[in-house]
Order: sequence, then C-alpha cells, then structure tokens
Amino acid sequence: MKKRHYLTMIMVTMLTGLSMAQAQNPECMTNLSIYAEHVKVKNYDAAYEPWKMVYESCPDINKANFSYGERILKAKVESATGAEKDGYIQDLLTLYDNSLQYFPTNYSKAEVAIDKALLMYENKMASDEELFSMLDKAFQEDQSNFKNPRALYLYFSSLVDLHGTGKKDLQDVFNTYDDVTGKIEEENKQLTDIVTKLLPKDSLGTLTTKEKRQLRVATVNSESYGKVASSVDSKLGALADCDNLIPLYEKSFDEKQGDVKWVKRAVGRMFSKECTDDPMFRKLFEAQLALDPSADAYMYGGVLKQKSGDMNGALADFNKAVELETDSYKKSDILYKIATTVRRSSKSQARSYALKAIDANAANGKAYLLIANLYASSANACGSTPFEKRAIYWKAADMARKAGRVDPALSGRANQTANSYAAKAPSKEMIFSSGKAGQSISFSCWVGGSVTVPSL
Repeated sequence: MKKRHYLTMIMVTMLTGLSMAQAQNPECMTNLSIYAEHVKVKNYDAAYEPWKMVYESCPDINKANFSYGERILKAKVESATGAEKDGYIQDLLTLYDNSLQYFPTNYSKAEVAIDKALLMYENKMASDEELFSMLDKAFQEDQSNFKNPRALYLYFSSLVDLHGTGKKDLQDVFNTYDDVTGKIEEENKQLTDIVTKLLPKDSLGTLTTKEKRQLRVATVNSESYGKVASSVDSKLGALADCDNLIPLYEKSFDEKQGDVKWVKRAVGRMFSKECTDDPMFRKLFEAQLALDPSADAYMYGGVLKQKSGDMNGALADFNKAVELETDSYKKSDILYKIATTVRRSSKSQARSYALKAIDANAANGKAYLLIANLYASSANACGSTPFEKRAIYWKAADMARKAGRVDPALSGRANQTANSYAAKAPSKEMIFSSGKAGQSISFSCWVGGSVTVPSL
C-alpha cells in the first residue's frame, strides 16, 4: 500500500508540474510537441522554428530543448555555409553551456566541455592551445565523466603538438599520457567486466534481450577504447624512446627522487620501453624500493637479477611481486609482465605465468595473445612433418581469437594476428592430400595438447 501511495504521489506531482507549465505558457507545450514529432522523423528544418520558440521562451520546460536542440542545430550546421553556419555553431556552443545551467543533473562539466571542444575542432575554430586548455580543465575537474574516446585522443594529441612547437615540456606529455591511458584502462576494465560476465551465457545461448544489448554495447565501446589507446601510443611514438627517457630522468632525478608517483611512473616507463640495461633504471628501481617496496618494485628487481644471470633470484622476486599484490587486475598485469620477461629463456614458463594472469583476470587478452605468439614461434619444434609443424598455427590462431573475445579493445589486433596465423596453417589442398581431415593431431613438444584438423 505504501508503495502504491508513493507512486500515486509521484504521478500527481508530475501532472501538477505539467499543468502549471501549460498554464504558464500553453504555446510552449504546443510547440514542444510539434518539434518533438519533427525530430523523431529527422525533419530538422521543420523542427527548428517551434524548437527555437520553446528554447528561448521556456528553456527549462523539458530536457528535450537540449537533447533534441543539439540534433536540430547540428543539422543546421551541416547544411549551412559561411556566416550562417558560424551563427549556428555559436548557437550550439551556447546551447551546451545552457544545458548545464538548466539541467545540471543531466549534464556534466566534462561532457559540456568535450562537446564544445569537438565542435570547435571539427570546424577549425580553436588552436591546439585552446583545445588543450579546455579539455585539460575538464579532465582535471571532472575526470569521472571524461569518457569520450575521441576527446581523450584530442586531449593528448593537442598536447603533443604543443610540445612539438616548444610550448609544452616532454614531462608534461608523459604525465598526460599516463593519465589518459590510465583512464582508458579504467573505462575498459568496466566494459570487460560486463563482457566476461556475459560471454559464458552467450556461448550457451541463454542471454536475455537486455543482456544481448549490454554485451553488444560493452563490446562496441571496448573496441572504441582499444582504437584510441592504439592512436595515443602512435601519437607518443618516438618521444618515449630510451634516447629521450634516459636524459630526461637523469636531469630530474635529484629533484624528483622523493616523489613516489614520479619515480613509479618513470621506472614503469623505462621497463615498458625495455630501457632496463641503462644504469638509470637501477637508480629508479632502488628509489622505488626505498619509497614503496610494492609488488612492482619486486618485479623490476627480478628483471635486474635475470639480466645478471641470477634466474633463481629473479623467479623469487617475481613470485614475491605476485604474492604482495592483492588487487586481481594488478596481479594479472604483473603476471603478464613476468611472462613477457621470461619468454626468451623459457616459453613453457612464460605460458605458465600468462595462464596465471588469465586466472587472475579472465579479460586479460594480452595474455592470450602472448600464448598465441609462443605457440606460433614454436612451429618448427612441434611436429615431425611439415603438415604437423604447420598445424600448430591452428592452435595459435584459436588463442588469438580468444584474446579479442575476452577483451574487445584488442579485437582489431587479435583478429589480424589470428588471420595471419590461420594463413600459415595447412591449406585445404594440404588437408586433402594428408587424409587427416577431422582427425586430432597431438603435439609432443612443450606446447602439448592437440588440435583437430578442420573437416573439408
């Protein structure tokens, strides 16, 4: 009864508010209905005048003034030229500002800043300095709502271009790179959590309509973040090479060695760029060990011991790193990094760590890709005949496809890798000549297991 009474009160309140709005300006309500119907059928020219009347006279009467108004003005911008087009662009910029003023619970600072920045960028109305300033302010003040992949790239790209003209320091580029990639990873983690949860049901065909939509949206958005992550890395390019990193850190070390955030980012970047042979890496590692003897620090220590030939000591440090880390996602990353480090000395050991990384985080697509690469690189060692040796590529391709399924952000790279391996596997002609179609081939090398030859 209480629930029914509560819902009744809500309806009464809504109807009362609607009646008051109609009483105050019935023309607004009439035109609101008119332009809404035009927008639904994408007749934006017909929608413009009634929308403009409502927007100017009753801006707070309905959120549609802004959500539909954006569509109407964007259509006007696309069809107009010259001064008329500039006028519509200014109207759209003002609409974005007003959306935050009249409906602050529906719009955020970051979203408004992003919409304005992208509009100005697309119409060449702002310099790199202006774009970066707008997006940096939004990112610093409202990072939780800064989720647009295109805006994340533009934010970083404009900064790199400013560095190219001498207006921003290289350290600023690295700091923002870490912030942007961290945000991408954070958003993609939420998406892959959804994918990981729903994939088993998808394989069984038991997804509900709502879950199918959730899986589709999460997959598409994850792919978008994967593309922007690749673009951000490409934009950074050679700026993060050892030749740039080492002198930068040597110059800043004395001043920054007590700044744990700077130290951890510096040693992490040198590790990822394989600058571990330089003495600066050891200095940074020792600084991190003193400031924060965490899991990462032990992993870096293991790398140094490995390079000195102390494999037992290296493995002890690697395992200590895994033991210290309690967050399953971070543990998975550490296990993956260890797998990449030991792959040259032992492929089976690298696979073991990669599988542990997958156990810690089922969405670690990079670990699946690493295993796929380990299999493919062992083709000549697995099998006694050319057919058996090439059969390993089926197993490698399957692992690569799994990478794209569990982490859609990697789907582009994963599918490309899988197709490359599949092309190296026995052809239909070879399968026919071998007489092994539909049969199982076992691998006696370190890979183990088997693969079923495709039926013709």
